[in-house]
Amino acid sequence: MPAANAVQRPKELVQIVDEDNKALGKATRAEMRAGNLIHRCSFAVVENSQGQLYVQKRVAFKETFPSHYDPAPGGVVGYGESYEDNAVRELEEEMGITGACLETLFDFWYSDNTCRLWGRLFRCKSDGPFTLDPEEVETGSFMSLQEVVQLLENGPVCPDSAIAVQRYLQEQHPELLQDS
Repeated sequence: MPAANAVQRPKELVQIVDEDNKALGKATRAEMRAGNLIHRCSFAVVENSQGQLYVQKRVAFKETFPSHYDPAPGGVVGYGESYEDNAVRELEEEMGITGACLETLFDFWYSDNTCRLWGRLFRCKSDGPFTLDPEEVETGSFMSLQEVVQLLENGPVCPDSAIAVQRYLQEQHPELLQDS
């Protein structure tokens, strides 16, 4: 098991961008985390045939947002990698979904003291079963959209994914958020 909150794959090269999402170059993941450099991340809502979303619980030793629920799994875009290629790779690595057919939904900005990123949210349809990566994911299950709304309210949820899924729900299922 990796050390708690250590940078995973610290030498991996990641795409660094500016506040307008223009590519600036590359940095190692360790440099990106140490300097809170702006980078790109993919996110994917995984829906089953009943319209439920798959929600993962991250492992306790993740470098960011350990033990948080993640309703839109994904990852940091590597240097020279597209958002789409990253999302396909991350879904395969984290959940065992091969050849994911992605629908692009929207791009969004997220910033806090831990990370600053441009994210792209995709939608993927799958009923599973999934093979979860024990280095990334503690557990996961499908949740109804109402359960996801409650999870967003009560947490703990990865705040970058929460921003994406909140907007997704506003755009795709606004009736769920009228009383929230």
